[in-house]
Amino acid sequence: MSRNRILIVDDEPAIREMVAVALELADFDVLEAENAQRGHEIIVDERPDLVLLDWMLPSVTGIELARRLKRDETTNEVPIIMLTAKSEEDNKIQGLDVGADDYITKPFSTRELISRIKAVLRRASSVAAEKAIEVEGLCLDPVSHRISANDSPVDMGPTEYRLLEFFMSHQERAYSRTQLLDQVWGANVYVEDRTIDVHIRRLRKALAPFGYDRFIQTVRGTGYRFSVKSAKAG
Repeated sequence: MSRNRILIVDDEPAIREMVAVALELADFDVLEAENAQRGHEIIVDERPDLVLLDWMLPSVTGIELARRLKRDETTNEVPIIMLTAKSEEDNKIQGLDVGADDYITKPFSTRELISRIKAVLRRASSVAAEKAIEVEGLCLDPVSHRISANDSPVDMGPTEYRLLEFFMSHQERAYSRTQLLDQVWGANVYVEDRTIDVHIRRLRKALAPFGYDRFIQTVRGTGYRFSVKSAKAG
């Protein structure tokens, strides 16, 4: 079985070396880049399974590289974990907003990093059920991994896709943020509750042009639900 390849994009050689050693001991193959330009070249040429991307890079920042990768259909499926010294909530949210799958704040333990990498890879490679789900013209096909609205393609990120797949498979029931985190991210992964709100907002934004954002409803005091009945009634 081939090993997952992880690209480390960080301008600090000591950080790259520390992370590379930990990854190799955890049975990953490692690629390295010292700046965003070189990182982008490696991603296009080598197609790593995941990118560890430093926020503060010279010239082009990690946030800008993440934004570029997520806008390009040839690279937007590559999972990204941001490595950042910025611990303020707004900075974390900014990282998620550009499409990062997770973030970890420096200084971090290599044990925590490995755990987060495995969780993101597990989510990215999870095999969904084969049968397409269709709700009033909104169709999710897990085989082709495509979403359409009245036969028009709907673009969204991989995390939003997983959220929608879970919602469409579990309609008319309210789920707490904790339950959604367990179902979509995994029970053994630590992700802040606010992360759900970010991805819910992005999911609604993707569905809004087709009018299906109304199905993703906030349940006060609980969390969220996917509801066609309530959408019709409300």
